[in-house]
Amino acid sequence: MGPEKKAKELFKGAFILTFAALIVKILSAVYRVPFQNIVGDVGFYIYQQVYPFYGVALALSTYGFPVVISKLYTELSSKKEKNGVQHLFITSALILFIIGFICFAFLFWGAAWLAAQMKDPNLAILLKVISVTFLIFPVVALLRGFYQGRGNMVPTAISQVVEQSIRVITIFFAAFLLTSKGYSLYVVGGGAAFGSVTGGIAAIIVLITFYWIGRRKSHLPFAKFDIQKNIQIARALLVQGFAICVSSLLLVFLQMADSLNLYSMLISSGVDALEAKELKGIYDRGQPLIQVGMVVATSMSLSLVPIITSEKLKSNFAFMHDNIRLALKIALFVGVAATIGLWSIIRATNIMLFENSEGSEVLGILSMMILLSSIIMTVTAILQGLGIILFPAFVILSSFLLKYVLNAILVPLYGTIGAAAASCLTLSFIMVFLLVKLRSQVRTRILNKRFILIIGIAALSMFMVLRFYLYMTGYLTGFEEGRLFNGFQALSAVAVGGFIYLWIVLKGNTFKEKELTMLPFGSKLLFFLPKRNRR
Repeated sequence: MGPEKKAKELFKGAFILTFAALIVKILSAVYRVPFQNIVGDVGFYIYQQVYPFYGVALALSTYGFPVVISKLYTELSSKKEKNGVQHLFITSALILFIIGFICFAFLFWGAAWLAAQMKDPNLAILLKVISVTFLIFPVVALLRGFYQGRGNMVPTAISQVVEQSIRVITIFFAAFLLTSKGYSLYVVGGGAAFGSVTGGIAAIIVLITFYWIGRRKSHLPFAKFDIQKNIQIARALLVQGFAICVSSLLLVFLQMADSLNLYSMLISSGVDALEAKELKGIYDRGQPLIQVGMVVATSMSLSLVPIITSEKLKSNFAFMHDNIRLALKIALFVGVAATIGLWSIIRATNIMLFENSEGSEVLGILSMMILLSSIIMTVTAILQGLGIILFPAFVILSSFLLKYVLNAILVPLYGTIGAAAASCLTLSFIMVFLLVKLRSQVRTRILNKRFILIIGIAALSMFMVLRFYLYMTGYLTGFEEGRLFNGFQALSAVAVGGFIYLWIVLKGNTFKEKELTMLPFGSKLLFFLPKRNRR
């Protein structure tokens, strides 16, 4: 295979995985809204308490180990080290099954203890259900790494989409069936958690089916035991796998900290147990909103990361710096729009999605996480593209401890508003650390003041226009509280605010035509550019 054809195949594979990941992220975010509508805030609280543990298993089987296994497989194959490839799969299988069993054992036999730490013993059954996913992930990760290493991204992509689809179907089926039968919300939550098991099994079936179909062209190899070779592979797998997994777990770490001490802190501060569950459930409404906002912001900026990596390998540093700046500009451009736009219409959005306006102030503060996490994920990907893997992983890992401590300080004083502030403060700390690291690596200015000023003016203008728009439409209709009317307000406000924001930013000479055409749907934005800037 020639270099040009090989590059095209790599690009095609990356596109397939990116598209599948986008579908998975949208599914993971969107299903929470109807699920909350079915089970209510208390039921949503129950499910969200254990979700972070599934998030860890998902990262292990999707973002971490398959990537490292495929990378090592490619390196060994290029050197024609057949024996090394054989050792890779033997060692990987052993390590993954050990990790999976340890995690399973901790969650299954430690479920009662962990639920007690959360101050809700009834969660133990849900934790035991989730623990099974850690027995499934080694098979999924190994097979995905095998196919990706061979350059075949289709099995991985299809298995990801099928896994999430079956999981979501199971969640809805369990929610409808068990609530209609009058079971407790904890049983309903256990049924929903079982979706992680059915999804994982579905992924294995898909991957094994692909292996069975192509068994004549590919086979999982075996070799004699070589302690030195196995130690080298194990070290690379654990270090790199850890770094990539952790870097994808930013929001999961924050959710896990909330699961461990937010509810207990509310109880300790004198809130009734049922009310505390409702407050936590209302607070968790922010998760799908943050995820959708992040998908929009990061899907555009992260599309430039492969170009940054390529230019670094070519030592084309000027072009690399230009693309780093563009990636950050896009993350800021889209992140600010999503954050300020959502904050402006949060009450109408809350009623549209969750039937009432409870916790709108908390969700407004949480919307800041879209901007902060979008910048963090973009900078993390850029640093990884530059070959800096461990630093962002350790910084992101620290988010759990910082968030946990800030919760302990702020929740007793301000309740769930304190928890929302703790999340934003944690992300701000992580963002500053990563930006300083990036600045030290590129040794050049990464964002200019003029761009930030125009973004600020556009955001303020959008906020003022939207507040006026919501007031006037509410005034003309007598400030209706209905879900349908608030849905109309929210969706029409997105169009109004989006147009105002785009017009100001793009007319402000912030992007060039060449920059916009590099982005998904960027050609649609050329209409807003001033004629003198179309070059």
